[in-house]
Amino acid sequence: MPPAKGAWVQRRFRLTHSRDFQHVRRSGKSYAHPLLVLVALANEGPEVHVGVAASRTVGTAVKRNRAKRQLRVAMQGLIRSVTPGWDLILIARPSLVTSDYIEVRHALIGLLRRAQLLVAA
Repeated sequence: MPPAKGAWVQRRFRLTHSRDFQHVRRSGKSYAHPLLVLVALANEGPEVHVGVAASRTVGTAVKRNRAKRQLRVAMQGLIRSVTPGWDLILIARPSLVTSDYIEVRHALIGLLRRAQLLVAA
């Protein structure tokens, strides 16, 4: 069951600036899944920062916003299980829009495990 409505990734854990996204995309390591792509880069801080993106290939603005919302909700439940000191970008793929919460969560857990970023889940 998804977290309660409005339970997003807290703002202090978000990547918000374009330059931060660019730095992680250029220097980070990416891990792909049919539903999403994870890009991870170690940072100097003690916290995990997460950025969410959906390009126009995902669909209309409504579909892109829904995909980003799904990723934020799935990540919100996992943020405390991620190894501290990482910047992460979650990039939605078109198939994510038709997926449910459980599928998105399993895909995200699988990518975090492949990247060896989960402490426990």
